[in-house]
Amino acid sequence: MNKPVRIAAGIQDLALTINGKAASGAAGYQVNDPATGAPFASAPDATEAQLNEAVAAAKAAFPAWAATPWAERRQMLLAFCDAVEADIETVGSLVAQEAGKPLAKGRAEVMGGLFFARGFAKLELPPEVLRDNADQLVRVERRPIGVVGSITAWNYPALLAMWKIAPALLTGNTLVLKPAPSTPFATLRLGEIGRNIFPKGVFNVLSGGDNLGRWMTAHPDIGKIAFTGSVATGKAIMAAAAPTLKRLTLELGGNDAAIVLNDFDIETQASDLFWAAFSNNGQVCACAKRIYVPEAIIDALAEKFAALAGSVKTGPWDMDGVEVGPLQNRKQFDRVSDLVAEAESYAAPFFKGKVPDGGFFHPITLFKDLPDECRLVCEEQFGPAIALLRYSDLESAIAKANDSPFGLGASVWGKNVDAAMQVAARLDAGNVFVNQHPSMGPEIPYGGVRQSGIGVECGVDGLAEYTNTVVLNVKRG
Repeated sequence: MNKPVRIAAGIQDLALTINGKAASGAAGYQVNDPATGAPFASAPDATEAQLNEAVAAAKAAFPAWAATPWAERRQMLLAFCDAVEADIETVGSLVAQEAGKPLAKGRAEVMGGLFFARGFAKLELPPEVLRDNADQLVRVERRPIGVVGSITAWNYPALLAMWKIAPALLTGNTLVLKPAPSTPFATLRLGEIGRNIFPKGVFNVLSGGDNLGRWMTAHPDIGKIAFTGSVATGKAIMAAAAPTLKRLTLELGGNDAAIVLNDFDIETQASDLFWAAFSNNGQVCACAKRIYVPEAIIDALAEKFAALAGSVKTGPWDMDGVEVGPLQNRKQFDRVSDLVAEAESYAAPFFKGKVPDGGFFHPITLFKDLPDECRLVCEEQFGPAIALLRYSDLESAIAKANDSPFGLGASVWGKNVDAAMQVAARLDAGNVFVNQHPSMGPEIPYGGVRQSGIGVECGVDGLAEYTNTVVLNVKRG
């Protein structure tokens, strides 16, 4: 099989989408290839004037789009999904190169985004009648907010874009979508595809640096910000949105705990637990990030984890058979390296893999018995390093799992599902899993508690996040 070209075809021709047309940024900025660490393409850098133009176009398009019947909006969304799927080779290659993931996983990410978007299209928000008698009609309606500004993260650029596009447009809002600066290209391509599907002004895509995000959160004509990313950035967005009281959905990070029970079957369950921690090279908001293991089996599980880690093939996106790529950017590489270095001051890792030279490749690194104050334990690493943490008392493990400012996900692992569910009921997180971590679907609400976010994505509850509640209260007779 021929390998794809090193730079995805047409990447330098990708442009902003404003009011249904292509637009060039006033300047370009360099985007690095995670596999080499060197610039490989230039992306358009939208100006504040271009943001104002896009928001004005979205605001002008909103009344007609909101008045378009739900069924017609659904059909356009599905037509968009079909067009993206027809372009899977291009979009998948763009995701793979800019995000640093293997080509097969880049394509799989795009298909995952389409699965969610098509699943959202099956959902509805019908009016709810609270009272209907001879004297009074009371009906709760969900009406679109207006212009939505969406900002996505770099770990799943296409999937997260579809998580924003589908609910925003389906519920009758118009959209200005900004990808992360380090992964702009797949999202710009989605904008190109959307030009031929949606009415002008309904779907706008702008790439740019951090200033673009600040301008969006402060813009008076954007009624809602939907953001996926770090806790620190989420807090900054919340503060910037306060003067205009924007609606917010913030899907932020976490430090998800996994609790292994005494009846955990190492031979049949260890692989699932391993990939719960190392899927996408550990760059998943809701993946296992600290693993509490009974004293009786921790050494055996460590041995199995080391064997699994040693079998993982790491390499650049266009290498055959690669399972794990590099970290996506220099900042994240430096952070993971710093956390690992601090952990090594407490204990030597029981496994540290080998990776290609150059780029942002970081080896899978496994520790045991790190103290609670170690940053690899108490902070979110978002990379290929984790600690197995010994416990002798289940009550202590549950308390430690809950002792975090974050609360995105948590999981319990064991053969006795009923016993695992009893432990799961005591874990304080927005998403609690049993014998998996994570597991999501378009009909399943997903969100965090405490500092892991505000609001939810997915499901009917996620659709409702893109609407205002309006109560129609009619006096009769």
